Amino acid sequence: MGAADVVPGVSGGTIAFITGIYEELINSIKSLDGKTFRLFFTFKWSDFWKSINGNFLFSVLLGIIVSVFSLAKLISYLLEVHSIKVWSFFFGLVVISAITILREVKKWSFSVVVMLLIGIIIAYYITIVSPSTTPNAWWFVLLSGAVAISAMILPGISGAFILLILGKYEYVTGALHELNIPVILIFVVGCVLGLLSFVRLISWVLNKYYYTTVALLSGFMIGSLNKVWPWKEIISYRIDSHGEQVALQEKSILPSQYLSLGNNPEILEALLFMAIGIGVVVIIEKIAHANEKEES
Repeated sequence: MGAADVVPGVSGGTIAFITGIYEELINSIKSLDGKTFRLFFTFKWSDFWKSINGNFLFSVLLGIIVSVFSLAKLISYLLEVHSIKVWSFFFGLVVISAITILREVKKWSFSVVVMLLIGIIIAYYITIVSPSTTPNAWWFVLLSGAVAISAMILPGISGAFILLILGKYEYVTGALHELNIPVILIFVVGCVLGLLSFVRLISWVLNKYYYTTVALLSGFMIGSLNKVWPWKEIISYRIDSHGEQVALQEKSILPSQYLSLGNNPEILEALLFMAIGIGVVVIIEKIAHANEKEES
């Protein structure tokens, strides 16, 4: 999840869904309420830990933190040097993930189809909207954290890409690299507030409208494919925090158009890495199902 969350366009929620931990993750986070905090502040720490499914949440959180700090620079380097291969891998991963999640819909209806289409439209629109210039005031950093973390737990919607749209991706990642503690703390508080409020909504709709919610989440993933399409044409640029020129807006193009721009489309390599992405999800799904059978 951490590795996925680092990449603008890929969602940690997608990884949670295909590994079979999504509902447990949502329900575990939802358990952080007034009752469990009373257990903590009355020093009943063992009961607190059990009530929040502490071992599970700690494992997920530790994995995300380790991955974010260890893989952020590597993934940035790979995106710069081997962009087509990396995006092809994620494209294959997201395609098979969307198909895998859609298989959860056992009963199709008009409302399920409508929610699928709504999810596709929303996610696609997010991938084409222009990043904006926004203030660095504490309240906006707080708001950005709340919005980004809410997106981050939705399959198909990238929290990192939401930060990019809000104009805060460079600012927040720069604060992490420079260990700007005040900015990091404000952002983390925003993440906590957003997470604790948003998971309750997700948990409620999953319990009450499971098939329509799964269709909506699948739609988010399908719509996000535009962002992870390997062949892009840069429309405009921006200057990052290091004073370097980087892409601001891109549009998806065909491999033949990419070639006409004087670039190597690497079609065979792209197909190979798409297949690897698909294979990774298939293997993860089989492992998850095997674990479920063992537990049952």
